[in-house]
Amino acid sequence: MTAWVLVCNPARFRIDDLRADGGELDSWTVRRYLKEMQKGDLFALWVSGPAGGVVALGELTGEPYWCDSEKADHQYWAEPPGARDAVPLKVQKWLDSPIPRAWFRDHDVFAGAGILSQPFAGNPHRLTDDQWEALAARADHIVSSARGNEMPAGDDWHLQPGEEIRRVELHDRYGGSRQGGISPSLQSKNVLLFTDASTGEQHGYEDVWISDDHFRYTGEGQIGDQVFTKGNKAIRDHLQDGRCLRLFIGSRGTVRYAGEWILDPSEPYSWGRARSSNGGPERTVIHFHLIRVGAAVTAPGVPVGSAYRVEDETTVPAPAIPSAPDPALVGRNLSKHRQLQNALAEQVQARGMKPLSPTPADPAFDIAWHDGDTLTVTEVKSLRPENESHQLRTGIGQLLDYVDQLSARAPQVRGVLWLERTPLEERWLGICERAGVVLAWPGADARVWE
Repeated sequence: MTAWVLVCNPARFRIDDLRADGGELDSWTVRRYLKEMQKGDLFALWVSGPAGGVVALGELTGEPYWCDSEKADHQYWAEPPGARDAVPLKVQKWLDSPIPRAWFRDHDVFAGAGILSQPFAGNPHRLTDDQWEALAARADHIVSSARGNEMPAGDDWHLQPGEEIRRVELHDRYGGSRQGGISPSLQSKNVLLFTDASTGEQHGYEDVWISDDHFRYTGEGQIGDQVFTKGNKAIRDHLQDGRCLRLFIGSRGTVRYAGEWILDPSEPYSWGRARSSNGGPERTVIHFHLIRVGAAVTAPGVPVGSAYRVEDETTVPAPAIPSAPDPALVGRNLSKHRQLQNALAEQVQARGMKPLSPTPADPAFDIAWHDGDTLTVTEVKSLRPENESHQLRTGIGQLLDYVDQLSARAPQVRGVLWLERTPLEERWLGICERAGVVLAWPGADARVWE
């Protein structure tokens, strides 16, 4: 897969009309690289002029072809382009502000690039892997800044494991290339992975189920040794980039969602040997070791948690179903939970320790922190008289599970059940003590720090 820069003259092409219509063109004028451009290649759309720059990113939806004047997209041209070589394309991401020429001039990776010296003479321009990665990262930054925060990592994901969806609809919802096995999205913080034994093995992609929760996935690159660029780099760096790995069974037509996965933190990948595409010579391939999110990670060397993420205490959730009782009460419980959690995190920080939020490699605790050799992991519970017993039973069970999962990753692990208030029945103090769980609440903070 190759990346290109396509240049257009706003005096000849109505770029705003294309943007308003959604960004799909049956034909786009090209002058060279006709044999190299392929369906699924990525592109950046460059508008010329003093205030120009890259305004959109997308992918080619077909290979170049000869387009006579009758087949041209006349509604977008101020001047008819006439018969020419053309390529169909679809814009996946429009930018709220262009990436200007000055940014390219100041970036080392674009030193000497033809797009700066001869934008029209060399149209289209081939980009190196490093150039595309720098450009895509800058586009993500612009989108994130326009939203006021990072793109959501998974809050906007609506598929459940086992659900089926047409691949074209999947990409319409979540972005990403419609071709290939590894599809990093520019529209959301997702990397879509496709495994298909019926088509993959002929290209040396031998994916293996080790168990229900462990999967070995082969990197991309059909010819020559595989390297950490494009999709392979996106998988390797997904945790530090805040991206979710979404695995699908199948590669064409209807595909089945197999859940969210992470790289095994103890051994994220290994190297193997496989035949090149269509029976070519052997080459080195990357075997990614994936673990299903929610499966216990017990490797001793895997750190627990990341920097604490302060929860929004004003969020009011929508009812899960139309008949959900008293949405205001549901919102009150969530808000109270987050207030308790944030206040406890402030106490941890005030005592000179670092509060932690879970990563995808961790069980879903609320807060954790290290105090010397001891890892403390907490579950926060709001209480109402009618649900108090249920909340306490649930919290104790969750903490026992967290402590068990994390026991191999820290010398000592203890669980804290942090409540909204004193429990109505004193018997819960004894239950928690016998279970090895610290029961505490505001006003009984000393129980946490003893």
